[in-house]
Amino acid sequence: MTVPLYVQIRREFEAKILSGALPPGSRLPSEMDISAEHGVSRATAQRVLNDLAEAGLAIRRRRHGSFVADVTRQINLLNFVTPAAAAKGVPGRHEVVSARIVRAADAILTLLGAPADTAVVELVRRKLNVREEPQSVERHVVLFAAAPDLLNENLEDLVTLPYLQRRGVPIDSIRLYLDPVALDEHDAALLHSETGTPALMRRRELRAVDGSTVEVVTTLVRPGTAEFFLELPVPDM
Repeated sequence: MTVPLYVQIRREFEAKILSGALPPGSRLPSEMDISAEHGVSRATAQRVLNDLAEAGLAIRRRRHGSFVADVTRQINLLNFVTPAAAAKGVPGRHEVVSARIVRAADAILTLLGAPADTAVVELVRRKLNVREEPQSVERHVVLFAAAPDLLNENLEDLVTLPYLQRRGVPIDSIRLYLDPVALDEHDAALLHSETGTPALMRRRELRAVDGSTVEVVTTLVRPGTAEFFLELPVPDM
């Protein structure tokens, strides 16, 4: 399978950043520069820089340019709830920890509105960044009726929102919660961290028109690897 051009370009930058050829603080080429050098569209160049930023390798500053980041990943909380961003996923790969079909009552997460005997799909994955370092632990619980063939998908690359949309599952809204937690022994081992370390867990619910929950996902971010922020335009006064 041919690797998309934007991925090839992104990997070139990743290699230079990880090798130290582009150290933290270095200015990256602009979208216009990338377009001219590689003969690609402005949209493709933008995707390259956005992917680097979402992987924690770059910081993009409006009107200032893009720069190589330090080891702390910058996460815009709006990306967790914006459908386009949620559908895209971020660079890196998943390791499947477990995948099974269970009763809602026995699932690792509560699917609001689902009766105890309702079948659900339960998926646990560890997200690795482009450096192959643990980035987060993701837990999904999805209504089996909405995703009967989910376990037949490529679970290492699966992004659940577009999968559900392809199946025609009506998603009316996305709700986001942020919960402070302390790592238990199992999650600490998965994230190469100490048991009891404070961490931030993002919980996302995909809701249908009738208010029922189609999927609930928690993402437990490795402590010390990310800073969360909101960036909003200044309103005209």
